Amino acid sequence: MSADDTDSAKYHEVLDHSGTLARQMSDTLTRALSAHQDVVELAVETLFAGGHLLMEDMPGVGKTTLARAMGILISGSTNRIQFTSDMLPSDLTGVNIYDQRTGEFSFRKGPLFAHVVIADEINRANPKTQSAMLEAMGERQVSVDGITYPLPQPYFVIATQNPIELEGTYPLPEAQLDRFMARASLGYPTREHETTMLLNSGNSSPLDGLDALCTPDDVVAGIHAAATIKVDTTVADYLVSLVSATREHPTIKFGASPRASLNLLAMCKSRALLNHRDFVTPDDVQSLAEPVLAHRIVVRRAFSHTATTQTPAEVLHSIIDDLPVPRPELN
Repeated sequence: MSADDTDSAKYHEVLDHSGTLARQMSDTLTRALSAHQDVVELAVETLFAGGHLLMEDMPGVGKTTLARAMGILISGSTNRIQFTSDMLPSDLTGVNIYDQRTGEFSFRKGPLFAHVVIADEINRANPKTQSAMLEAMGERQVSVDGITYPLPQPYFVIATQNPIELEGTYPLPEAQLDRFMARASLGYPTREHETTMLLNSGNSSPLDGLDALCTPDDVVAGIHAAATIKVDTTVADYLVSLVSATREHPTIKFGASPRASLNLLAMCKSRALLNHRDFVTPDDVQSLAEPVLAHRIVVRRAFSHTATTQTPAEVLHSIIDDLPVPRPELN
């Protein structure tokens, strides 16, 4: 066997191992939580794409439970932050505390220092506190009093957000929304799932039956493996055409940023990994366009009494319908 054949075999072995792990996580979460499989897969894909996930839903549908379950499966440290309107940035990052015995300051880490951070009801915090998470989510580090502290790897923020119509909520600023690689909604459970939940309500929590599937290092390896997945030039051009169309569409006021293009590609690669492929398809781009792009674009309001304002998702679907789909040649 030649050196190239050996390298190729090792490459596919790593991809297969990471893809199997991602699929096991998805299947385990779906069974344990009786959740919608497509939403669970999106959460796992976001983790292996190295991003952060925003869960937007009504209270009580299982957003926080899903986040806790993911922390258990990767056997990493997990911190939950319950956001409130009076929370300060230092409540997240940590503070320097003066030790009278030594005469020195020591840094006490805040709850942002964990592999999985559950930012519960993030839109109940004031904008200043929300902005304190930007460095952590974007740079994987925290700066306090001029000193920078690295965060654990992998670093996965899964934030929950209540609909903005609820009392005591603050809309997330565009810069904060752009830090979330994807947005999802669990929605209400099916009748069968809700019946099962009621019948098991007297038993232990669904989290009690979960065991770790891997270590944080395994997830980091999976993130690196996903990043190596191939992308045909025609698929890359198709992705760029889709994102560019959001900047030129007459209904859209602010289109998706170049960061959105990178995030969409990373998610497509992660989906390919989950499905045991070493290449990205146009179907990956189409299926992930809404969860990755919809929360990043701002549509224009309709001023006519007879016209209705389109949602970002509706505009995206119309763009996808109008774009010719490439059929790359796969080796």
